[in-house]
Amino acid sequence: MQYLDLTLPTPEQNLALEEALLDACEAGRSPGCLRVWESQQYFVVVGYSNRVATEAALAACAEDNVPILRRCTGGGTVLQGPGCFNYALTLPIDLTPELATIHSTNHYVLKRNAEVIAGLIGTAVKQEGHTDLAVSGAKLSGNAQRRRQHALLFHGSFLLSMDIEKIHRYLPTPSNEPEYRQKRSHRDFVMNLGLPPEALKQALRAAWNANVEYQQINQEAVSQLVQARYSRREWNFKF
Repeated sequence: MQYLDLTLPTPEQNLALEEALLDACEAGRSPGCLRVWESQQYFVVVGYSNRVATEAALAACAEDNVPILRRCTGGGTVLQGPGCFNYALTLPIDLTPELATIHSTNHYVLKRNAEVIAGLIGTAVKQEGHTDLAVSGAKLSGNAQRRRQHALLFHGSFLLSMDIEKIHRYLPTPSNEPEYRQKRSHRDFVMNLGLPPEALKQALRAAWNANVEYQQINQEAVSQLVQARYSRREWNFKF
């Protein structure tokens, strides 16, 4: 598997890159890739089917000039920014039978990621809800996927040292809560791992056998996706 440690300059480019990596894997130009990145700018990312008006704090985002973007995968709304570590896996669906369905893919990826985190912190990590990872009921990672005919994108974030008050300010309580949340506020529901990013990078890279450096991203494909989707209000505020 290939490995790419790259954060692009803008929120739009970072979301577009993940879709471009999926396109490359779908077309057979990549055998699969693990990408890691961390934005130094705060921005809100809604899941593909989320309604912006209910899943983002519009007034606070406007007041603080925090962009609101839509990604190509499902799942809930997240806040990106310093201390939020992101990974993205693009995988050929025929790589292993476990990737045949949405449910089995969730289990396959999250089981391995949970083992990575447990090994780093010395505490059991459990899959909660559909695609969360948690320690003693406190959420530390949210994840989502998008499937094509031959490849899939599975990505998510780990809270390492995120300013949780920012999450509280820019994200309302989600309209679709997992049962284990038990109506807790963001302050009481999420947790930081307190890990250095480099430790998590190396552990994920080893776990996913990402031994080959990704040589060159398709800048044109990223630019086209930014122009067609991620920079357009028609896409970001479509629901």
